[in-house]
Formats: sequence, structure tokens, C-alpha cells
Amino acid sequence: MSNVKNLKAVAYGEVLWDVFATEKKIGGAPLNVALRMQSLGCEVAMISCVGNDEDGSVLINQVKKLGLETEAISKSEDFPTGLVEVSLNDKGSASYIIHYPAAWDKIMLTDFARNRVLNADVLIFGSLVCRDAVSRKSLGELLQTNVYKVFDVNLRKPHYSYEILERLMHSASFIKFNDEELLEIAPALHSTFTTLEENIHFIAGKTTTNAICVTRGQHGALLLWENQLYENNGYAVKVVDTVGAGDSFLAALIMALLTGKAPQYAIDFACATGALVAASPGANPEIPLSKIESLLIGR
Repeated sequence: MSNVKNLKAVAYGEVLWDVFATEKKIGGAPLNVALRMQSLGCEVAMISCVGNDEDGSVLINQVKKLGLETEAISKSEDFPTGLVEVSLNDKGSASYIIHYPAAWDKIMLTDFARNRVLNADVLIFGSLVCRDAVSRKSLGELLQTNVYKVFDVNLRKPHYSYEILERLMHSASFIKFNDEELLEIAPALHSTFTTLEENIHFIAGKTTTNAICVTRGQHGALLLWENQLYENNGYAVKVVDTVGAGDSFLAALIMALLTGKAPQYAIDFACATGALVAASPGANPEIPLSKIESLLIGR
């Protein structure tokens, strides 16, 4: 992908350990997005908080080794590094138990973190980090800046409210849902429509955000970009687990769109990236660009 080294991004939100039955791996949706963007050539900083504990130290060291800037990940003396218990069903679909409170619920902005956002091209954020007033307030401050804002909706019961979701959508330049999330949120905002396409346009009108993407699992995704809809019907892969697939999808999509790629190429590239993550264990498998491009060509 050309020109990606000119793109500077900041991801804000949860960094944590995904705890599987036999192992644990670094995770958190904003971190997963950041790591995939970094692997595709973007300069990315992470704003978050870990505990002043072994889990926090190991997490920061791992993230550093993967090339992500970690200076804006603070350490809390009062709250532990986040843990999420991940369960997989026989199809590789994940369910989560997200422990509260965790250090990432208590993100306090430093001047360094603020300056990183002011000098960035894009800010990635999600809804889960807003479950606590402290991190929600810090995000609210960052959303006052003029940076391009990408809202990654992550509905994890009981950690959200429609009021806060609507406020975040109004602040966003770009919104990403999965199909279940869109079909839950749109009726809550009084949509009477039933199809994904209709509800994408409903959300665009409701929030004045005209860049919206909806993932459909193995069936690909829909993208509204500059008042046109684009579609990809997915790539056939053998799913190992779905953890992080949507995060890598978003990373690839934003990278492509913001570096001037055609919208159809962008959604194809993103779907291929997400499919390859779903075909690998964990949220952040190493996936060479050549492998993504091979899947695109073989379509």
C-alpha cells in the first residue's frame, strides 16, 4: 500500500489480556486495530492504562516489540491490568466476560497524549471504554479536536447505553458496526426499517455521518462512502476463531480509504484481511501483505 507511512494514527481505549482456555494473548479492540494498522505501515500511538503489575509490564513490552508507540499507556497504582475471559463455540465465535473495574477504565490524559492526537491524521475509539465515567470524560476531550474520528461500535452487555452510543456517533467521522449491532441500535433510535442498507442510510441521516461500514461475518461487508454503497460478499476460509477479525477489518479499511484507495478496493482489502485473521488463532496473528493480496487476486 503506497503512502501509508505518511498516515499517523492514535488509538484510544482498552488494552488487556484475552484469556482463553489454555493461554492468554494481548487484546482489546483499539489495540487490535492499532497493531494491524502498524503492521500495514502506519505510525500508531496507543492511549490507554494498565495496572502497575506483572500483566501490565508484560503487555507493554509485547506491544513495544510489535512496533507500537506506548509512551501514552500509563500505569495505575489503584486498578489492575484488564482481563477478559474468552469462550469459543464450535464455530469459533467468541463470547466474553469483561472484568470491571480495570486500569483502562481510568484513563487520564497527559499532555503527551493530547499532543499525539492533535498531530494525528486519525483517532480510533470504541464504545466499550465509555463504560466508566473517567475514561469516557477523557475520550470526550479528545473528540473535541479536528482529527478524523473513527468510531468502532463494540456492544458488550451490559457495558453500554443508547444515549452514549448516539452521542459518540454524532462525534464520529466514520462509524463501523457489525450487522447485529446495527439492527439493535437503529430501532433503539426509532428506525422502522428492516434491511442493513436502509438502516445504514437511516444512521447517516440521524447522525450526519456519511461514512459507515457494516460487517456481515462470513458474508462480507457493506460500505457507505461519499453517498455510494459498496459491497463485498466475503472470502471462504476455515474459521479458527473470530477474535479480532473485525478489528483487523477496520484497520485495513481505514488504511486503504485514508491513503486514497478506491472504495471498492478498500472494502475488498479489508474483507480479505479480516478473513485471514479469522482463519488464524488469536486477535493479532502475523499476516503478510502478500498473503492478503493473494486472497484478493484469487477471488
